[in-house]
Amino acid sequence: MTTRCAVLGSPIGHSLSPVLHRAAYARLGLDWEYDAHEVREDGLAAFLDGLDDTWRGLSLTMPLKRAVVPLLDELDERADQARAANTVILERGRRIGHNTDIPGAVAAVRERHTALLRSAVIVGGGATAASTLLALADLGCTTIRVVVRDTGRVRETLDAAGRHPARPLVEVLTLTEAGARAEALAPDIVVSTIPAHAQNEGVLRLAAAAPVVFDVVYDPWPTPFARLALSSGRVLVSGLDLLVHQAALQVELMTGRSAPLEAMRAAGAAALG
Repeated sequence: MTTRCAVLGSPIGHSLSPVLHRAAYARLGLDWEYDAHEVREDGLAAFLDGLDDTWRGLSLTMPLKRAVVPLLDELDERADQARAANTVILERGRRIGHNTDIPGAVAAVRERHTALLRSAVIVGGGATAASTLLALADLGCTTIRVVVRDTGRVRETLDAAGRHPARPLVEVLTLTEAGARAEALAPDIVVSTIPAHAQNEGVLRLAAAAPVVFDVVYDPWPTPFARLALSSGRVLVSGLDLLVHQAALQVELMTGRSAPLEAMRAAGAAALG
């Protein structure tokens, strides 16, 4: 009986997760399947209910990371802090939610930059922003500004900050406010969780004010955010860095074996061309 795993989301056609997980299975000698399924929020419950005993794990991308939470039997500590799960382990009829985005982001940043981080700016306020905020608190950031178009839609991300033991100071700014104050903010790191097409001049001013730039997007690449970092000699943490580290943690949760990180990274880089 073949063990099955998959990534769910909408849109899903661009996802590199099948490439990374299949590369891991090949290196580990596992005859497992990993596919991509187009699933929207209104179809998630039915999809989960239709899974049989051949299924072991799911990766979740937008817009399902928060939508899945009420459909789970249990959350691990990090998923509970974020109130968002990007991983579901199917075990003895139970659905257990995990969040590998948080430790994945920590590992991605530390791979590129080992100096102390105290202040950060995050552009975007969704589930990925909440996980990134918790990761930045893990990394030592005590002051974090969350920059959004609509300050009324960031409540869940602010609540996540309050569940972190370090209780970082969080300020919410509009894109206009943050762009005007970019140099004065002078953060140690700026993270973009928004699509490449939304990275306007104000967002780029924020990137220009920080020595470390982290873009969670990996396609299309390079984004305007990444091009600015590359052209100015700043430390760049890429979306592929994050994707590989969080996927490696997913592989370990699903298989119980150490993930072949470099084989997964090489497969992802080759697929991106």
